[in-house]
Amino acid sequence: MLDIDGIRIPEDELVEKFVRATGAGGQNVNKVSSAVELRFDIARSSALDEALRARLLARRDRRVTIDGVLVIQAQRFRDQAKNRTDARERLAALVRAALNVPKHRVATRPTRASKERRIEAKKSRATIKRNRGRAGWSGE
Repeated sequence: MLDIDGIRIPEDELVEKFVRATGAGGQNVNKVSSAVELRFDIARSSALDEALRARLLARRDRRVTIDGVLVIQAQRFRDQAKNRTDARERLAALVRAALNVPKHRVATRPTRASKERRIEAKKSRATIKRNRGRAGWSGE
């Protein structure tokens, strides 16, 4: 059972597959399946409420498949147990990020005074640019 800030994900909803890691590791990399591929079906999980599920699926994350399955690949370490822990921590971080509900933005309009200040600043800047080059240069 994976507990993430009060959300308990049962072990049977997590599918772990151990594969051979790529990269450095010498002969060990060809013999030992130390990399972990963790799959979590967001769309069919009973541990998530509808709002959290919708936020997780709405994220533009390349690790989420079309079917709503999150695939996390962990091969940072040479040890299988460390990679397994790393994959679970990354899943927990993703769920924690989706837990906070974004604030609804209320559209506002600029005030009359702020519009006037903006126009006045543009006019003064235009005057400075217009007066450049008039003094002391004859154009020869």
